[in-house]
Amino acid sequence: MKFRTLGRTGVQVSTLALGAMNFGAIGRTTQDDATAIVDAALDAGINVIDTADMYSQGESEVMVGKAIAGRRDDVVLATKVFNPMGDERNHRGSSRRWIVAELENSLRRLDVDHVDLYQIHRWDPNTSDEETLSALTDLQRAGKIRYFGSSTYPAYRIVEGQWAAREHHLGRFVTEQPPYSILQRGIESHVLPVTEQYGLGVLVWSPLASGWLSGAIREGRKMTTSRSTLMPQRFDTAIATNRAKMDAVEKLAAVADGAGLTLIQLALGFVTAHPGVTSAIIGPRTVDHLHSQLAAADTVLSADVLDAIDEIVAPGVDLAPGEKFDTPPSLLDPSLRRR
Repeated sequence: MKFRTLGRTGVQVSTLALGAMNFGAIGRTTQDDATAIVDAALDAGINVIDTADMYSQGESEVMVGKAIAGRRDDVVLATKVFNPMGDERNHRGSSRRWIVAELENSLRRLDVDHVDLYQIHRWDPNTSDEETLSALTDLQRAGKIRYFGSSTYPAYRIVEGQWAAREHHLGRFVTEQPPYSILQRGIESHVLPVTEQYGLGVLVWSPLASGWLSGAIREGRKMTTSRSTLMPQRFDTAIATNRAKMDAVEKLAAVADGAGLTLIQLALGFVTAHPGVTSAIIGPRTVDHLHSQLAAADTVLSADVLDAIDEIVAPGVDLAPGEKFDTPPSLLDPSLRRR
């Protein structure tokens, strides 16, 4: 396993991080399954575990807490806040009121006294940066979080967050967690240049593009990824963007074969090759899935292979731009752009 410095924090983190979204109801993963995955990941050298309060409505955090019991000091533990936790209208977002309350809930579920990285899961247009950063700074000073970061923020909001921290003399986001894969390269044109400029650590999610780059989705083969059941519209090849993804996957598989690699090794080796990326978050549902992804831990792609990937999906291009999670609200809600 390779290690890199997380932004400017001085903390050393593995280039592959364990994502726990599949722990619990979402991935139909039991506690025994989760513990086995965590044990195997830590034994392989992974030292970052990333979860969130909303993953299976807290169940993932509970499972992670039980799995790391006795090994807490070996783990860089990250969780998130923002998404709804129930129907109550204030049990969501990034207000001081909710951040402070929900961190206590996360600490209780994880059975720890602090988290190493607390991330705002999405930008909240209803809450000022000063409000959010002030709450996070106070929690950091209280010793309940070590660092804080953002997740899936548009580039301009990353800049705004850095400005607000300086303007109001508050702690700053030290990491960003964006989606990134061979099939979704848009962050290369806007997010990664900004994170590099500000020295942020970058933990990318969905490096296997929701299973498209796992090897399970191929032309003429019945799809076996669980995501095809949860989000069928993202796998229907009658849709043009999905057809483009399938065409790209077939070409990428040929590149991987020619280089003596699995498609997973190609995909993970690609995202960790970017100098702006610190770690790639993998989200295995089984120990077998984990081992197939751990095989990419020491993968280094040659310049020829990287050039071949660029020929299939150009730098900075998202094959499915409609699947982005950082679209400005005014592009989604007509009432915000029309008078």
